[in-house]
Amino acid sequence: MWLLKAAIFFTLFAFALNNQQTVAVHFFFGTLWQAPLVLVVLVTFACGLSMGILVMMPRWWKKRKTTLAPASAAMPDEPENNPVPLQHGI
Repeated sequence: MWLLKAAIFFTLFAFALNNQQTVAVHFFFGTLWQAPLVLVVLVTFACGLSMGILVMMPRWWKKRKTTLAPASAAMPDEPENNPVPLQHGI
């Protein structure tokens, strides 16, 4: 496992060393940002990751809220009057 982690680290390190050229990112209204290419790629990845997390948070909260519902509401003390028989097989 350590060899796999080391291989991934050295691959990313080599990528960073090979992409040190300065690039220009043009925003709206003539705004310009100049930074090394590897930094631009890293910032773009981080922004995409954080936007994905923010979009998924309401679903995670909703699922957590339903799984943390009180046990008394999920399992009534009294059985139903007319329970549906379980069907086995196809």
